[in-house]
Amino acid sequence: MPLKVVIFDCDGVMFDSLATNQAYYNHILAHFGHPAMSAEELAYVHIHHVMDSIHYLFRNHPDDVEKADQYRQTVDYTPFLQHMTIEPDLREFLDYLKPNYQIAISTNRTNTMLPILELFDLEQYFTKVMTAGNLKNPKPHPEALETILAHCQCSADEAIYIGDSMVDREHSANIGMRLIAFKNPELPAEYHVKSFMEITKLPFMNRQ
Repeated sequence: MPLKVVIFDCDGVMFDSLATNQAYYNHILAHFGHPAMSAEELAYVHIHHVMDSIHYLFRNHPDDVEKADQYRQTVDYTPFLQHMTIEPDLREFLDYLKPNYQIAISTNRTNTMLPILELFDLEQYFTKVMTAGNLKNPKPHPEALETILAHCQCSADEAIYIGDSMVDREHSANIGMRLIAFKNPELPAEYHVKSFMEITKLPFMNRQ
């Protein structure tokens, strides 16, 4: 079936946000007098939604979990955005897609996704943006993809997901959607790319 919808993960795909997540979560840990994250902890929070990340980081300090969740809701995320780096050909790829495809996002970010789109002036590209903050079941549950498909009035065969982690692999597999692995050659996926514009040459793309 022809491709109708292209769906993006955010972190590690649209943006290199590792340094942003590191600064953000280390700030929360420091507020409660705990040391900075280990490399393993950073890898975890980079692909999980905020509440799972808080529970994981404070797993040895259960009395602080609820307080940490309350505190993070008061933290202004804006200063941390300076650490984000947009993929160099993201805007070019979005311009390529816009005339012929619907474009969406499924991410485990919560209330920070829209401010990021506004900061980088990308809001106008996306038909639907699903986050861990506007659905009941975050990734890898397929709820976000189901919602996007319903909104776009298409099937999983008519969409493709661009991700970079096993959470993304499970997310797309749970609804039978093809996955493009972005900058992760080890990730099981139907396609692997190192840049967005490589996707324009894949066989399923409608020729423009």
